[in-house]
Amino acid sequence: MKLYQAMASKLQAIENCLKSNNTEWLEKHQESLEELVKYNLPSGSGIDSGNTLDFENSDPNRLIIESSYHAMDEYGGYCGWFDYRVVVTPSLASNINLEIDGSFDGEGGESLDEYLHSRYYDALCEEV
Repeated sequence: MKLYQAMASKLQAIENCLKSNNTEWLEKHQESLEELVKYNLPSGSGIDSGNTLDFENSDPNRLIIESSYHAMDEYGGYCGWFDYRVVVTPSLASNINLEIDGSFDGEGGESLDEYLHSRYYDALCEEV
């Protein structure tokens, strides 16, 4: 099962637990989903603040991941953070549609968007 499928499956299980008022399994599924996010989504190489899943706005057909990118200047010093969201939806033509929402100002904004897209797409399509 690919990571995005495992995450969506956990969200479906959480919805089912909420409907049936099954608090024991609700907690287990939430913890499992948090571990999937923590240990399988990209980190390092600028993605230095971790990733969080937006539980309120995500559902089995839409994953919303929030993070920040630690930017460097031309001298190799850190010069700021860019906050962004990764929105993952199903695709009939390919595995998933992936959209990066964020304000990547200045030079390199387009290449940063491509970099983040590539890192998250690869991670989300990995087998877990």
